[in-house]
Amino acid sequence: MTTLREQLSDDLKDAMRARETVRRDTLRLLQAAVKNAEIEARSDLSDTDVQALIQRQIKQRHDSIEQFEKGGRDDLVAQERSEIAVLEGYLPEQLSREQVEELARAAIERAGASGPADKGKVMGPLMGELRGKADGALVNAVVTELLGAD
Repeated sequence: MTTLREQLSDDLKDAMRARETVRRDTLRLLQAAVKNAEIEARSDLSDTDVQALIQRQIKQRHDSIEQFEKGGRDDLVAQERSEIAVLEGYLPEQLSREQVEELARAAIERAGASGPADKGKVMGPLMGELRGKADGALVNAVVTELLGAD
């Protein structure tokens, strides 16, 4: 079974052969970020760590899109969106809001949480369960909503 890092390397080679510049450049930037993270950690990254890094890269691009839209740079917005599409291909399918709500309700019940003060008891275990499967901001919003409604 190949690791995600090996997959990235193989896909970069394929993108170079096919002359897919957006994919090639995005994968090069991602590989550099992985390498920097490995140097900082002084060890190889696991697939889960690489996925977390990819999610951070996607979040950075969303932030960039917001700034580029304010500046009227539609060309850069389109480039960032195409890079996001490449990066999302390396993440597991994200859960829908309804699925997150269902899992959050179960976590709230397990933790015996009854109000906003118990949010910490719910978020820790729930984020451990949903890491890589759902955006943390979405999970936070759902848990806050559910605990506030009780």
